[in-house]
Amino acid sequence: MADIEYWYNTRTGEVETGKQSNSLDLAGPFATPEEAAKAPEKIKANSEKWAAEEASDSWRS
Repeated sequence: MADIEYWYNTRTGEVETGKQSNSLDLAGPFATPEEAAKAPEKIKANSEKWAAEEASDSWRS
C-alpha cells in the first residue's frame, strides 16, 4: 500500500490529499493533514531562520 501524502495549497489555503493542483501552488508533502494545515507557519519560520542565517554569514561582510 502506498503512503498517503498531504499538501498545502498556497493559493486556496486548503489541505489536499495527494497532488490535486498545480505543483506551483503546493507546499509539502506532509505526513498528516494537521502538519499540512500548519504549512504557512512552517514556511514563515523557515524563511525567518534562513534570513537570519544569511544576515549573519561572515563571508558576506
